[in-house]
Amino acid sequence: MATPRPLTPAQVAFFHEEGYLIVPDVFDPAALEPLRQEIHGEINRKARELHAAGKLERLHDDLGFDRQLSAIYRESKAAGDAIVRHLMGVRGGGYYSPEMFSLIVNPHLVAKIASLVASDEIVASAYRIRPKLPHFGAGVVPWHQDSGYLAEHCDEHLIITCWVPFVDATAENGCMQILPRTHRGRVYQHHAGGNADFLVIRDQDLPVDPSGAITAACPRGGAVFMSNRTPHCSTPNVSDHIRWSVDLRYKAADVPNNVDVVPARLDERGHADPEFYEKVNVACYPPDADIVVRSKAHPEKVIDYARYVQLREIYDRTEPAFPEVRAWPSLKM
Repeated sequence: MATPRPLTPAQVAFFHEEGYLIVPDVFDPAALEPLRQEIHGEINRKARELHAAGKLERLHDDLGFDRQLSAIYRESKAAGDAIVRHLMGVRGGGYYSPEMFSLIVNPHLVAKIASLVASDEIVASAYRIRPKLPHFGAGVVPWHQDSGYLAEHCDEHLIITCWVPFVDATAENGCMQILPRTHRGRVYQHHAGGNADFLVIRDQDLPVDPSGAITAACPRGGAVFMSNRTPHCSTPNVSDHIRWSVDLRYKAADVPNNVDVVPARLDERGHADPEFYEKVNVACYPPDADIVVRSKAHPEKVIDYARYVQLREIYDRTEPAFPEVRAWPSLKM
């Protein structure tokens, strides 16, 4: 394996000035194929289950990874929704195969995160798989900052969103739009109840005219890095294929986190001990377990796959006693 390369000083400077950075060659595109195949396998496994239950007439398994789920949705929205819920898990980050873990801890990716946060101790946090179907309105994500979804006490900290496409992301298939140089101020006013129940920053609440957005096209094998305070959105997918992607989040270890915080007790209903809830709420996104993915000073802290799975399962079983999204007024108010 090639030695992981950090970002150049010019790339780091660009990120901090503009609020984003597109790196087209983080991975060999072939390195993403095992994860693509594993997700495709999960789609087929769930489709066969639905077919056996009489909820799906055809498997559509003659179609590839980039098209099968769309065909299932065209036949049955309920079946398509069931497959997506299966992939998302309890709270959206419930897919934790070895291939997913390998992406999260990928040394080429983590080396670039270390450049951006200026630290050799890196913590990974919440992640989400995003299948953006063609001509499907629910996949259009309105303007927002990721900080809109995070705890308010983390607003001044740097949390990196790393957006990795599994296909070439283009304007046609609905890649992200980003407002550059707007990430240094406050977290802007968000509202709940945007398209598909996403948070939304209304155009009048954006810091600049959204017509000045850049199109964040990115090839398969690349990644888009953003600050948690960078306003961004995505547009409709008008192509003939699914725009598959995953967004990952990273931060330096000195940013509030819940590393190694687990319940001392967990009853059959998923209620944990009070001390757990007190400690876990320190994290920027308490519903998900934070994990150490790099530490040169303390390599023993770096998580392995078995512990990663154990933590995901514990957090999935734990009844939340914390808000998953900070309180924002509704558009309907």
